Parts: sequence; C-alpha cells; structure tokens
Amino acid sequence: MLVGLRRAGADPTLITDPAAVRAADRVVLPGVGALAAAMESLGPSGLGQAVAERVAAGRPTLTVCLGLQLLLDGSAESPGVSALGCVPGHATRFQGDGLRVPHLGWNKVQPAAGAKLLTEGYAYFAHSYKLDQAPAGWTPAWTTHGQPFVAAMERGPVVACQFHPELSGAWGLGLLTRWLEA
Repeated sequence: MLVGLRRAGADPTLITDPAAVRAADRVVLPGVGALAAAMESLGPSGLGQAVAERVAAGRPTLTVCLGLQLLLDGSAESPGVSALGCVPGHATRFQGDGLRVPHLGWNKVQPAAGAKLLTEGYAYFAHSYKLDQAPAGWTPAWTTHGQPFVAAMERGPVVACQFHPELSGAWGLGLLTRWLEA
C-alpha cells in the first residue's frame, strides 16, 4: 500500500497512535487477515474509534479489502465480533456451487451514477467476504463473482474498497491519485 501511495504522489507515514489518526490530513486503513484479529488490535488501542470518528465526520479516509469490512457492523467471518459500526451492514461469505472462494483475480468495477472518485475499470480482488448492498448515503461501485456485490463505495472523500487499488495497475493508481486530490 505504501508503494502505491508513493506512486500516486503521497509521502505516507505509518501511524499507530489514535491522536495521529485524528490529526492526519488523510488516513488509509488497509486490511489483510481476519476481522476478529483486526478488531483485537484496533479496539483496545483506540485506533478503531479514531477511524470511525473520521468516517462519521466525512474526513478523507480510504479503506482497503478487510478495511471496508471493518467499517461495518460485523461479518459472517467472525460471528459475535462487533466491527467499527460506523457504516451499517454485515459482510457475508461467497456461496454457490462451483464458485471459487476465496475470490482471487481481476474483475470489472462499474460505479453507480453520481460517483466522483470511482470510475469504471478493472481491479484486483483477494477476499472471501463481501457486502451485498451499499448503505444509504453511499455511492457504490459494483462487480460480480457469482452474484453482484459492492466492489467499493464512496461518500465524499471517504472511499471503502473491497479490492486492492495498490495492486490494480494504472486504474488503481488513478483511484489513489483522485482520492489524494479530493
């Protein structure tokens, strides 16, 4: 993620202090791994609350992969574990006969009307859980793996991606650049 942000013109700094998250001009919440493990780290440290405050205030925040799911109320991946809860919804596992899970590879992303930062293009995905519907007030972009799901969603300068923009070639670099300029 750091390399992708540098290619887009940013000078990223890794921060682990909630006060620094609150003070930063822009914050990226990447995500790899399981929701329960991520919440064990974000919850007690106060980082999760700081990210949730940014999202609620509409401050420039980008979340990637598990990062999108962390914004939700929870996920089927970790029953009984509360996520940050700043965006209504629950992530569900891909299901279907013959459907490859995890979903790995390139898919076309198609934004809904009104999207400002999300454009049509191809993104790289690596995940087993998804958001089926975008919550009210968010502009989604869609893709399909067995059935349609939210590939990303935006609300002003807050962008939550299920895919990895840093691994999505020139199109992903364009998204990072637009977000940095928003």
